[in-house]
Amino acid sequence: MDMPKPGPNHKKLEFVTGTWSGEEKMHPSPWEPKGASATAIMTSRSACDGFYVVGDYEQKRNDAITYRGHAVWGWDDKAQEVVLHWFDSMGMGGDVFRGKFQGQVLTLTCNNFMGTHRLTYDFGEKGTLRSKMETTQDGKKWMPMFDGVYHKA
Repeated sequence: MDMPKPGPNHKKLEFVTGTWSGEEKMHPSPWEPKGASATAIMTSRSACDGFYVVGDYEQKRNDAITYRGHAVWGWDDKAQEVVLHWFDSMGMGGDVFRGKFQGQVLTLTCNNFMGTHRLTYDFGEKGTLRSKMETTQDGKKWMPMFDGVYHKA
């Protein structure tokens, strides 16, 4: 029996592999009332023979680590969607984001007890990854949580 092989949609996930570092702007929110600036680094690699990408994220402020995350990106062939499983140092369990590519932009959404979150990755500029997270309580008014610009090492 031939083993399954990753398809073109799995290959699209490789956009995030490697080491990315950059600056983040945390917008004022209930979680960050005054807003803040941070630096971040994310290192990701292909896993399970190319079917997934796994990554570790670390955010720093004033040279102190303030937040960590672990990501597993995959492709759901039945739903024709990217699935991101996210675990972080907030200790509230994992979140599942789902979404699609539109050109060079991947937009994913997640619902949890804090509301609905929209995470966007734009990798249209070679060697640069732009990311932002927005949140809504009512599904109509979106508020920015963070914007980040990262460069591949």
